[in-house]
Amino acid sequence: MPGMGRARQTGNSLIVSSFHTALLHQLLVVLLVVAVCAIGFNVVRTAQYRRLRAQGHTNFPSARPTTAEPLARRVVRVGFGVLWILDGLLQLQSSMPLGLPSGVIQPAASTSPQWVQHIVNSGVTIWSNHPVQAAAATVWIQLGLGIWLLVAPRGRWSRLGGVAGVGWGLLVWVFGEAFGAIFAPGLTWLFGAPGAVLFYCVGGVLVALPERAYASKRLGRTILTLGGLFLIGMAVLQAWPGRGYWQGRGGTLTAMVQQMSKTSQPGFLSSWVGSFGSFVAAHGWGVNLFVVLALTGIGVLLISGRPKPVLVGLVALGVLCLADWVLVEDLGFLGGTGTDPNSMLPMALFFVTGYVALVRIPVAADADVAAPVTGPAGAADPTEPAAPGPAARTRWWEQASLSYVARTAAVVAALGIVLIGSAPMALASVNRHADPILSEALDGTPNAVDIPAPPFQLIDQHGRPVSLASLHGHVVALTFLDPVCTSDCPLIAQEFRQADQQLSGQDAQVDFVAIVANPIYRSVSFTNAFDRQEGLTHMPNWYYLTGSVPALQRVWASYGVEIQTIANGAMVAHADLAFVIDAHGRERDALITDPGPTQVFASSFTSLLTNRIDQVLNS
Repeated sequence: MPGMGRARQTGNSLIVSSFHTALLHQLLVVLLVVAVCAIGFNVVRTAQYRRLRAQGHTNFPSARPTTAEPLARRVVRVGFGVLWILDGLLQLQSSMPLGLPSGVIQPAASTSPQWVQHIVNSGVTIWSNHPVQAAAATVWIQLGLGIWLLVAPRGRWSRLGGVAGVGWGLLVWVFGEAFGAIFAPGLTWLFGAPGAVLFYCVGGVLVALPERAYASKRLGRTILTLGGLFLIGMAVLQAWPGRGYWQGRGGTLTAMVQQMSKTSQPGFLSSWVGSFGSFVAAHGWGVNLFVVLALTGIGVLLISGRPKPVLVGLVALGVLCLADWVLVEDLGFLGGTGTDPNSMLPMALFFVTGYVALVRIPVAADADVAAPVTGPAGAADPTEPAAPGPAARTRWWEQASLSYVARTAAVVAALGIVLIGSAPMALASVNRHADPILSEALDGTPNAVDIPAPPFQLIDQHGRPVSLASLHGHVVALTFLDPVCTSDCPLIAQEFRQADQQLSGQDAQVDFVAIVANPIYRSVSFTNAFDRQEGLTHMPNWYYLTGSVPALQRVWASYGVEIQTIANGAMVAHADLAFVIDAHGRERDALITDPGPTQVFASSFTSLLTNRIDQVLNS
């Protein structure tokens, strides 16, 4: 049967082209949002200038003296802002629409319990049904989050950016990383447990905290203590017998490293990783002992809470993270479907934040040194305007500093970018029907024509005569099915039945017609048995037509359907074709009905057929 066993290629030209087109269209919307925010900023600046001139002043309002943003908060905010932007740029890879579910998400969940796989598969279904929309949405959400964190250093907008990062990070951690594989056997720090995005979530929490949380060493000690306990826990898991990490050749770590060495990457990296794999195979017990002792020792140093031991532990952790990132995680983003640099960079950023929060307490700063997002003088919150006093009846934006207005405009633009990505993602999540482009990617774009449809006169499953002329005034969806087929034909019949359901109130204007595609098993008893098997007996607008062999052969020839008997006559091979005929008897579309290797393709063809019928109805 044509197409059976075929699968989508991650570099499918139609999908890639549609992905790039979607990004371009959304980029135009992003530029429009940025332009509107820039215009808003200039309107405010002009209004302030005119008011100041009328009052005899020439200087714009300046930021009031305040404290500088705590250095630890700046480290975590800027660091995770840059990482979100990097992740968004990685999502631009052409292989993302089709490659992410099969190359990243499903493998991550493959060893987890069934309930985890069930949750992950619900997300995979959404992405697989709408790969272009989902991939493009992810790009803008992550770019928007990163920009948001970078341009909003203070106040409520900044904290809200942290909350948004936590929300999106949890979605990615659950559906994209299968809970960081924490429920899978073989959990290990070396492979990225408990998931890179979980550290993004922790970073978002740290950004969302009120700035007074950074006013003492308590936050730094808490971060380092929790981090130290985490490392010790990972050391215990690494040392646990029977998990394959003490074994060299044939062990878990050896297999992982050797697999990573085969990833598409520069030759020198592949050589490094391959050499390390050989070293682990020969000295697995010693490598694992080193990792266990290193994680335990670093964890103890961090828990101490004293600056010097913590610094020693931090330096050692940095070296260990770098070695693991290069030699075990293989940088994380190579191979065409890497979505982030894996866990070592965000983990290291988390520990650095804890150290800085421990040793650098915020101090007062002049207005010129202070963070630029401040509200007008007298505001309780540096990002909130003060209520006008008796002597000042101006609106808040007329007395706000230009830096505050500029930052507010930038944050609004970043929020707009996030929403530009979130809207299509939300629509895709509630649309259970696969995108028609998937069927087109597998079978090609339907052939649009406008010619008289070849006539036919046969009998339906009830023995009544039916001709194309008798269906005049209705749109006809026509296909050819073998009533004893056990592969494509039942799936195609279900596609037609679901298309009828999707048409809803318009189904009274549409007839779904199948013509027998088997010269041997062509009697009405076979067509009735097929209808009962596929649940088609209750479709009032369903016709399964048959007739004499000469009559059927004339119809097959007129529609270009080749029939070849195979398997000693038990089945036939025939072209999987469908035609959409308008109410005037003119053929408008010719489609390949190959249902493809998965249910996603069948759902996609249903959407494609429904769209084509709807276009003919409304033309």
